Amino acid sequence: MAEGLRERKKRQTRQYISDVATGLFLERGFEAVTVAEIAEAANVSVNTVYNYFPAKEDLFLDRSAGVVDRLARWVRGRDAGESAARAVLRELREEVEAVSPRVGLMEGYSRFMRVIHDAPPLRSRLWSLRQESHDNLRAALCEETGAPEDDPLPDLMAGQICWIYDTVFASIGREMLKGRGPVEVSREMLQLLDEVEGLLSERVLEYAVRGA
Repeated sequence: MAEGLRERKKRQTRQYISDVATGLFLERGFEAVTVAEIAEAANVSVNTVYNYFPAKEDLFLDRSAGVVDRLARWVRGRDAGESAARAVLRELREEVEAVSPRVGLMEGYSRFMRVIHDAPPLRSRLWSLRQESHDNLRAALCEETGAPEDDPLPDLMAGQICWIYDTVFASIGREMLKGRGPVEVSREMLQLLDEVEGLLSERVLEYAVRGA
């Protein structure tokens, strides 16, 4: 269905407010900027800001919705004969090989990470987002395997698969914070993915294989 004019204007307004806020956060730090200052810079009311972003953290982590369901999407979209863990490993390798901004491999990412590093509220929100990602993945694994709600195995497997993603993502963040180039970091992350895969048991690597 085509996007209507009203929906497009709302999306554009939301993006504009987020862009203004991000610029201020990058310049001055997350905790030094108030919502009132963001509203003034974006030429909107404080209430308008909160209508689009319920919390200040949402202004900086405005694309979290696409992140918290990423692993679940990858698992649901895995190929025939491919397990859940191998699907995530494959998707991550493709992102890293492409030096993709979606995994933080881009110039300027160190500034983004520095804002997070210096702001406890943002670090706390990231922890919450990781838990949400885990829960979404667990639900996907239950659906894909037909496991009952009280089966502990999907939860355990979700933890292992989230560990793969979190390890690579955190490593990229640390290296980019050092001011290193995306291409150089990409090469190292491909090696790290090989090491991570080598640490996983066959039970994890062969869990939830999609039938032909």
